[in-house]
Amino acid sequence: MTQNVYIRLASQRVDNTIVAASNIPRLYTPGEIITCMSGFMRGHGTYMEEDALTASVAGVVEQVNKLISVRPIKNRYNGEVGDVIVGRITEVQQKRWKVDTNSRLDSVLLLSSVNLPGGELRRRSVEDEHMMRKYLKEGDLISAEVQKVYDDGSLSLYTRSLKYGKLCQGVLVKVFPSLVKRCKNHFHNLPCGASIIIGNNGFIWICPTINDRGEDGLGGFTENLKEVVPRADREVIARLRNCVLALASCKMMLFDTSILYSFEESLKYEQGCDPGYSSKTLPWRQPFLYIVAENGADVDKHKKGTCHT
Repeated sequence: MTQNVYIRLASQRVDNTIVAASNIPRLYTPGEIITCMSGFMRGHGTYMEEDALTASVAGVVEQVNKLISVRPIKNRYNGEVGDVIVGRITEVQQKRWKVDTNSRLDSVLLLSSVNLPGGELRRRSVEDEHMMRKYLKEGDLISAEVQKVYDDGSLSLYTRSLKYGKLCQGVLVKVFPSLVKRCKNHFHNLPCGASIIIGNNGFIWICPTINDRGEDGLGGFTENLKEVVPRADREVIARLRNCVLALASCKMMLFDTSILYSFEESLKYEQGCDPGYSSKTLPWRQPFLYIVAENGADVDKHKKGTCHT
């Protein structure tokens, strides 16, 4: 028994109703010939086959002088020094924590790279090592900054600033890291009544408005789960989450202005569905996607780099 199977190329799977035709990049699929001309150097995502430079991953071709590489559409997070990340503690080891940062390897947060409770400046002792699980344990979410990139690609993190530390009472949204726009500031208190941390690693944290961490003097290790978040704040957080997922579905860059514009546009639609609904079944999602796509180019063009803090 034979059965016909139809396989579409990546270039044929672009939704032309969402993305403007003039902005569609040329997508290459694995095994597709990029160029047969000689004199080009082989970069990441390419290989030579019968004197032809061929793509090894699905993505967009990038050329720097004679160097040709293919940037994959979907890939893991490759950290850089100074990146703001949101991660989850996966393991407590001797004088260090292992953190999941959506990269190929787990990142490392050293005990010497965190603030002690009370902001004490001293060498870490054996007592501090025994108290590590009291500071951060498996499953805790943290915000941190990349301090160093090791040779194998793993990251060393630090939370020595009071704006970093443990996260609680919020929602974590995961998107592709390539959709996060690099900005000067990734911590935003939005005027809609919520705070958002846009991690360069594709983890986005949405929570009620964050006050200054320095007020408690506990070095960013506080976790108040008994405080009840008002319903209005929860609705704002839920709407922001759906806006981020809608922007990610349109493959649009995520930064504070694009998220705020999409939130204001979504206010035209009521949010009265059951909590069990997913982002794909929300009644306002489909028309809202097209509105976001139509207005997205104007957001990037007119409000590029604008920050709401």
